Amino acid sequence: MAVRFTIIGGGPAGVQAATHAARLGAEVTMIERDIVGGAAQLLDCIPSKAMIATGGLMSASRRAAVMGLHPIEATLDFDAVRTRIHDIEAGLTISATELLASQGVRLLNGTGTMKGPHEVVAEVEGEMIEVEADAVLVSTGSRPRVPDWAEVDGERVLTTRQAYPPPELPSHLVVIGSGVTGVEFVHMFTSFGSQVTLVVSRQQVLPQKDPEVAAVLEDNFLQRGVKLLKGARAQGITRDGDEVVVACDDGRSARGSHVLLAIGSIPNTEALGLDAAGVTVDQGGYVPINQHCQSNVPHIYAAGDVSGRLPLASVAFMQGRKVAEHVMGLHTRQHRHLDYDKAASAIFTEPEIADVGLAEADAFAIGRKIRVTKVPFAVNARALIDGDPRGFVKIVSDPATGVVLGGSIVGQGASELISVLALAVTANLKVTDIVESLLVHPALAEALADAAE
Repeated sequence: MAVRFTIIGGGPAGVQAATHAARLGAEVTMIERDIVGGAAQLLDCIPSKAMIATGGLMSASRRAAVMGLHPIEATLDFDAVRTRIHDIEAGLTISATELLASQGVRLLNGTGTMKGPHEVVAEVEGEMIEVEADAVLVSTGSRPRVPDWAEVDGERVLTTRQAYPPPELPSHLVVIGSGVTGVEFVHMFTSFGSQVTLVVSRQQVLPQKDPEVAAVLEDNFLQRGVKLLKGARAQGITRDGDEVVVACDDGRSARGSHVLLAIGSIPNTEALGLDAAGVTVDQGGYVPINQHCQSNVPHIYAAGDVSGRLPLASVAFMQGRKVAEHVMGLHTRQHRHLDYDKAASAIFTEPEIADVGLAEADAFAIGRKIRVTKVPFAVNARALIDGDPRGFVKIVSDPATGVVLGGSIVGQGASELISVLALAVTANLKVTDIVESLLVHPALAEALADAAE
């Protein structure tokens, strides 16, 4: 008899787990109440990158003179941007739905609730459908966090999900939160021509990143005319006619036409009946998992944002794959566990920022000896040809063995170039493996080989 595998939530983790398990022979049922492909993925990540791509072209047009062209002034068609984003979302949803159907996955468009360790009930258009399961995956994603002091109206005070794109282009946007999402919004809207103020609770943007990396981004923001309120923690938002005022705990305030909250997310684990199944949830609402993505109930798994691990779509995809393999017993054979410390991540600002593995500051904090090498793109032929030599490549390696431990890239194409370092970190390659690779010339990737010397 085939393994009955039920998945609550059709985001990146759920879709990957469903299709992979179905290919391995499982009888798979997926319950999704909103959008196949994931709300966080299709209503946050994809739209933001689409808007950033549009803004990037606008910024590039302003640098036309660098390439020997007469200056070009591109104008924004917000309705066209909105249509483009909708078309991308619709296309990806259709692709995900068709993929599930092609693998024989039963898709129930409704709300899933656990009634016991092996019982899941799907409410579909008022009808209750009971599903018996040998294994269950909870992958219901997350939603933007809204603090008690902020009243979101969807007009002037927005969450990230209401800003892809917003109802109108802000003349002056106040962004609260200087993490990855916050800085991407700063980049996006300054590219569109908006004035932006960024409320930074710490003394640097991207507080979890390499200070050298953050400094490059801060310089770019200042060149764009961004006002940085460092060391200020927002504690209140009030409307004043057509303007919005953000009050900070140090007495300072920021005034703009719109306010955007970019201060994290909350896992969607309430009302799932996890207590009825005996599943433990921590104080933050996340489901604690082990290396197999199992909860405290061995046949009930959690993946994606609800697992409390890295909130990256790439991590969710891989978690889904590993869950499917574990459900089908493949972990008893050769099976590589997920190493979250080796996950690559990128920030789609201008210049782009990407990193993977051990960071220089973290190595010093734990007293580990490392070798750090750095090469600026200013000496890279391709970067000079493209007229954008900003940024650098930094590689962290073991001084005794030469094994690549991590790295950071700031510059054009960083989100693509980091894949080389990610492979090196995952496969325990040495710096000499990069140096002795015969790369294309001229190419930005040559900076990786130069930094590995």
